[in-house]
Amino acid sequence: MATKDVATTPSGDEYDARSIKVLKGLEGVRKRPGMYVGDTSTRGLHQIAFEAVDNAVDEALAGYCSTVDVTIHADGSLSVVDDGRGIPVDDLPSEGKPAVEVVMTVLHAGGKFDQLGYKVSGGLHGVGISVTNALSEWMITRVKRDEKLYEMKFARGIATSKLKVIGAAEGSGTSQHFRPDPQVFSTLEWSLDILQQRLRELAFLNRGLKINLIDERVDKKQSFCYEGGIKSFVEHLNKNKEPLHEVRYVTGERSNIQVEVAFQYNDGYIENVFAYANNIHTVDGGTHLSGFRRALTRVINNYAKKSGMLKDSDGTLTGDDVREGLTAVISVKIPNPEFEGQTKAKLGNTEAERVVSEIVGEAIGYYLEENPGPARRIVDKCVTAARARDAARKARDLTRRKNALDGGSLPGKLADCSERDPAKSELFLVEGESAGGSAKLGRDRHFQAILPLKGKILNVEKARLDRIVSHEEIRTLITALGTGFDADFDISKLRYHRVYIMTDADVDGSHIRTLLLTFFFRYMPKLIEEGHLFIAQPPLYQVKKGKKLIYCYREEERDAAIAQVGDGYSIQQYKGLGEMDPEQLWETTMDPDRRIVRKVLLDDPIAADETFTILMGEKVEPRKLFIAENAREVQNLDV
Repeated sequence: MATKDVATTPSGDEYDARSIKVLKGLEGVRKRPGMYVGDTSTRGLHQIAFEAVDNAVDEALAGYCSTVDVTIHADGSLSVVDDGRGIPVDDLPSEGKPAVEVVMTVLHAGGKFDQLGYKVSGGLHGVGISVTNALSEWMITRVKRDEKLYEMKFARGIATSKLKVIGAAEGSGTSQHFRPDPQVFSTLEWSLDILQQRLRELAFLNRGLKINLIDERVDKKQSFCYEGGIKSFVEHLNKNKEPLHEVRYVTGERSNIQVEVAFQYNDGYIENVFAYANNIHTVDGGTHLSGFRRALTRVINNYAKKSGMLKDSDGTLTGDDVREGLTAVISVKIPNPEFEGQTKAKLGNTEAERVVSEIVGEAIGYYLEENPGPARRIVDKCVTAARARDAARKARDLTRRKNALDGGSLPGKLADCSERDPAKSELFLVEGESAGGSAKLGRDRHFQAILPLKGKILNVEKARLDRIVSHEEIRTLITALGTGFDADFDISKLRYHRVYIMTDADVDGSHIRTLLLTFFFRYMPKLIEEGHLFIAQPPLYQVKKGKKLIYCYREEERDAAIAQVGDGYSIQQYKGLGEMDPEQLWETTMDPDRRIVRKVLLDDPIAADETFTILMGEKVEPRKLFIAENAREVQNLDV
């Protein structure tokens, strides 16, 4: 929708009232959609769906909704139907319009600000469903109230019909049916994976709520409903790990803050703690998370010393020690949540820290006292983690002293670039010395650095911190990046803002790539979250006829190239980067103007954790099942 000018914009550099544009209604949303939904690609597309879903779930939070149906329709539209109270249809006196029309067309309009309509909710900014409306080609809202079925239609945020009764109805609820606007979004394809991951998460967080996902494109239906709530959530997260005890569930309410916590230790080395406030995943944590951590560290230290499992000479267990191998879900429901920023990534309510700490501290203390077997296993693990962390610290200190004696030098095998601005610098992590040699000769030395890696790095999924720190290739990698890792990681010290994993297109190359991704995900996640990690894509084939060369990255491209050149061609299949000369490697894989790369994204940390656990963890059976279920999806299998 175009903006409306107050007056003709003046020429030249004048800046006065005539320079000001006034955006009416939802025009601002259409003008800057990224400000409201993140982007106009896959993330933003699914966000407009989740705004509608969140409204339905808020009805469940208020105690009025038991079922939500989300349907992907064959025409690319999507509908969200709930059995809640239904959006009010009577006129809003201050606006002179039906309340449903105001909710659908006005930003910051809703029943979530004065807590009269909702005690707690996720959509507290009140921009949700109106933003979905603004960014939809068309939208149909239907409301069941007072034994009547009401309907109102919209197009790109503007009402195209009056609210009218179209029939009788039983019960109550709201239906939102919309099709994303192709004028706004670059992709219109709904991802079943993205939808089911978020809907499953919401079902875990709202015990007993049934959420149905129907995909009419493939005639598939899934239902998510968990009577165990977040206890079932932790069981799901740990299903491919070896637990040390049964899931412990804690609940309580103080100062109008409802607290739910479920936790379980496993025999692994990775901390997996997910924090939520009013169903919103606070990826950067906040006060509820710090309250949980503080209570856990305090109570386990007290029990360990009281039971004699931790001597005075052993010192004190740190937060990192007591969280090794911990899986936990923290969920708070709070009337007036204070989030940092529109993205709601971090909870700021100071009272939440105290309430969570008190409730969790009391419950965990009681659990340890009443369950000496699990308590001993938990404390044993924490003490062992502390010893390993101390060994890792000594190894780190030794490495730092060695670097200081060497003048803080970078690894000898690193071929650094001359550019000193990290934002303009790239690092290629290359498999083997042969490929590393070609990459060093073929690169642009001004801004491209090369680090050859010898063999396969350690599988960090199965290793404690002391082993990781002592592994030569990992130490070399950490030193080259300059950031430190794990608790010492500092993204501001990153020496290259674009890091490429460049491995062979065979089984070994795929394994090395997976090992590196596991390390980055577990110990340098910010590298991924802030968009610094990429996968280089070398070609699989070269089709040649005379002097004509065509590089192909997929089998389909190879077949098309063969058809293009006709008879008399030859094909070379590249099994390794070392088979390319430096010029070829530059042209196909490293030249910024011609290369094909994939950016590594972390859209769903829960799904990513599950995948890495299956692929790289101790248990064999989940890996066998994963291979069996995904075998048909494999491309370019090297046999």
